[in-house]
Amino acid sequence: MKWKHVFILVFIAAGSLGALVFYYGFGWNDLASLSFYENLANPSVRIVKVQEGLRKEQIADLMGDKLGWDPSEKVEFENAHIALGLVSMEGYYFPKSYMINKDDSPVDVSQTMLSEYKKEIKTVPKPKATKIISEDTAVKIASIIQREAAGKSDMKLISGIIWNRLFSGMKLQMDATLQYAKGSEEDGWWPTVEPADKKIDSLYNTYMYPSLPPTPIANPGLAALDAAYNPQKTSCLYYLHDKKGVIHCSSTYAGHQANIKKYY
Repeated sequence: MKWKHVFILVFIAAGSLGALVFYYGFGWNDLASLSFYENLANPSVRIVKVQEGLRKEQIADLMGDKLGWDPSEKVEFENAHIALGLVSMEGYYFPKSYMINKDDSPVDVSQTMLSEYKKEIKTVPKPKATKIISEDTAVKIASIIQREAAGKSDMKLISGIIWNRLFSGMKLQMDATLQYAKGSEEDGWWPTVEPADKKIDSLYNTYMYPSLPPTPIANPGLAALDAAYNPQKTSCLYYLHDKKGVIHCSSTYAGHQANIKKYY
């Protein structure tokens, strides 16, 4: 075989590995594992990429499409917390690329994702000052951050604002929680929030009810979890994103109104 052909084959192989890393999100440690390639070559294994910020119904659809679940199996996945003796699984389906056996039951898949969450949450630094924060509270906040942030760069600022509102006794007034309250398969899981939606009588309506919603509203990634535990120190209580996705915050409502006029 000519060296040119060898080079081309090596280049193609390297590109394939790169695709596994960057598209599916597998780490180099995964690629170094022999079992990884054994699983990849196994016709009974399916690769499912779960993005950050999805709600459990969306993950059920993703898994169902890849694993061939019928509607009842999707419902079983959505209600897996009952079988696992938990209050809710929302927030604990860790987002990453999974290699799932096509014969795994919905509860098996839920347990796999919960195990991944338990492994990853241990890597999040938790300052001594925030150790009084319960993990459940942190995940609720992380889920809101994940949906509210325009990117990882503003997550810690949004976290600081959320904590400021909680400590000051303000209502959170987060659109993402309203989206969770009104979302549906028919109208979309993350619908546009209208002014009238602030009157929706739901515990997830943080314009109406104080404090955090009863459960997380989405499944956050590591950056959002880290932000929940490690908020940016700020005097801000209000924020908005301009049309380019840049965040602007203010410590007063008057300042917030000025930002609205300036950027919209």
